[in-house]
Amino acid sequence: MALSYKHLTSMSNPCYNNLMSTTTPMTAEQLIALNPNGRCELVEGELRMMSPSGWKHGDIVGRLHAILGHHIVENGLGMVMGAETGFMLARDPDTVRAPDLAFIANANIPKILPKEAFWPGAPDLAVEVISPGDKPAEVKEKIEAWLTAGTKLLWKVDGKAHTVTVYRSVTDVSVLTINDVLDGGEVVEGFRCPVAAIFNLAK
Repeated sequence: MALSYKHLTSMSNPCYNNLMSTTTPMTAEQLIALNPNGRCELVEGELRMMSPSGWKHGDIVGRLHAILGHHIVENGLGMVMGAETGFMLARDPDTVRAPDLAFIANANIPKILPKEAFWPGAPDLAVEVISPGDKPAEVKEKIEAWLTAGTKLLWKVDGKAHTVTVYRSVTDVSVLTINDVLDGGEVVEGFRCPVAAIFNLAK
């Protein structure tokens, strides 16, 4: 569901009705100030509200966060960020996307950390766990947004099919099943995990 800045503010406070036209794109700063209830992303100035994830989605995200996060922290590789962390992918109009899991390598972490609420730029690794209600076109759009913005590695995790689709670019794509091992390549050095473990199917 895409909402304009006027639409959202007018729903909660009628005094905003004449503030802006319905075609005015929302900015990241307005999104922060507005602090809408619920999960959302900003896509080219349009606010997209999302329903809460189901428990199966949360279980997969939590397990992968624990496995990947442990490896990153133990080896001092960089920062691992949890679900709903906003990344500023584009300006004018603004796009703020939030993956289910993200990693930023030490080499890409500035000595002075950003003061902005949203991380400027794309993570090195983005993880998207697919929910049953996700529309294929929107998933494709989001994956392309990450890769275009500079994400080097993306994992699309499908809990229903028990697969992980690995994107190194829009054209360099491979699909892993529960018989395979997921690795971090050159992005998350040394990381290896049986795909079955992500879905709690490991023997």
